[in-house]
Amino acid sequence: MHFTKAQIDALEKHTRTHLINSLSGYKSANLIGTQDLQGNTNLSIVSSVIHLGAHPPLVGMIMRPHSVPRHTFENILQSGVYTINQINKSIYKQAHQTSARYDKEESEFDATGLTPQYFDDFTAPFVQESRLKYAVKFVENQHLAINGTELVIGEIMDVYLDKAALQSDGFLDLQAIETVAITGLDSYHTSNKLTRLPYAKK
Repeated sequence: MHFTKAQIDALEKHTRTHLINSLSGYKSANLIGTQDLQGNTNLSIVSSVIHLGAHPPLVGMIMRPHSVPRHTFENILQSGVYTINQINKSIYKQAHQTSARYDKEESEFDATGLTPQYFDDFTAPFVQESRLKYAVKFVENQHLAINGTELVIGEIMDVYLDKAALQSDGFLDLQAIETVAITGLDSYHTSNKLTRLPYAKK
């Protein structure tokens, strides 16, 4: 099959959205935990988390246009901190439900039955049921004028993980902790590792 740009543009909106969202393949499935200055907690599913660098440890994510209230983005700008919690096989249905539109005062933790968890003096909530989660300090955001989205960049401060995932060289075996991936907008997948290959040399 072949879709031209004109044919893509002519597709029904939801069909086009599913098609284009599926093109990038398997994406990481994460819950972003935030809290505003009034103590209201928020939890949102995000499939756009990307590694930006290890020295310093930076992570990015794309937030949708701020044309309507975006509680996660607003809370990050307010508080300067957030958490990233990987979704596993046990909680993917609850995680998916966080994409529903809840009022700012209505916590997705309460709505989905997931448990907020706090470590030390870090004010953003973690997801207790997540087996790999990390604390992030907001560094900057870049507004992308082409479509109104926001690239949010943060520095990883603390990592909390199930020891079953950690290999001796620092590699994380995500299959061991049943991490799931997303394709498109609503399809969830577990993985089957093929192998690890040695560092490629010429």
